[in-house]
Amino acid sequence: MAEPPTADPAAILACLPPEVAAEFEKDWTATLDEVKQSKNLTVLHAMLTKWVQFAAAEQRDPGSYFRVLAAASRTEATGQAPAGSMSGTDVLAMLLDDQALDPEDSKS
Repeated sequence: MAEPPTADPAAILACLPPEVAAEFEKDWTATLDEVKQSKNLTVLHAMLTKWVQFAAAEQRDPGSYFRVLAAASRTEATGQAPAGSMSGTDVLAMLLDDQALDPEDSKS
């Protein structure tokens, strides 16, 4: 499996198929405009971090970006989470249970 990209626009783009790269370019342009106005680079770092995750997901599972968007769109339209989803409360409880079961994992 390929290494995940670094938080560098060229590295991210190299991992994306053309249709997803076009989405990155739109987000990149909008983010740079926001940074110019706000003079806050945190926005740019957050955008690049988000896209590193999307690019890594595309490397592992091509097409995942648009599948996630489609699932989110269905959830917004119907108000129903996808079948088999866990609520945020359930995820938090699971994470807390995992820490309780193996406290050594949480010591780092």
